[in-house]
Amino acid sequence: MTFSGDVVVRQADPELWELTEPLTYTGNRDRFVVPVGFLTDFASVPRLVVWLLPTYGDYTRAAILHDYLWRMDAVSRADADGLFRRAMRELGVSAPRRWRMWAAVRTASRMRGATARDWLAYLLVAPPSLAFVAVPAVVVQIWLLLFWCVEFVFWIGRRTAGHAEPRPPVPLRTA
Repeated sequence: MTFSGDVVVRQADPELWELTEPLTYTGNRDRFVVPVGFLTDFASVPRLVVWLLPTYGDYTRAAILHDYLWRMDAVSRADADGLFRRAMRELGVSAPRRWRMWAAVRTASRMRGATARDWLAYLLVAPPSLAFVAVPAVVVQIWLLLFWCVEFVFWIGRRTAGHAEPRPPVPLRTA
């Protein structure tokens, strides 16, 4: 159970990346080859929580494999999600991050074509889970906005004080 091949991509558009070399995952019984030309967005993470789960990291290969399995219907959605979790474990992704990412893709899988009963169950679980993520997300966004404002004030101050261009470094004397 291992990946072979490096993740080698080129940017296809502002949000998608194209594999320029194949990525192979060999499991216990199956072997999956993500072909050259496959388009991926790496991990599909809502922008609001990218600070918590970046779109790429030590799980990038697992995310590309998951995108491929979902789009190509190579296995069932549940199996694709399970392979995603197993591949992340094999790549050394921490248990909390692995669980959060797996829970997100399982939720997306389960809610596709969901019945009223499924939505009710989701609504019982989602609010506490959302509070767990939303409170830190709001705090981080507020601090990022405040930091941007402080940076802007200092930038304006430097521009008005005539320090628009950095001074060249002083050469060091060598003996």
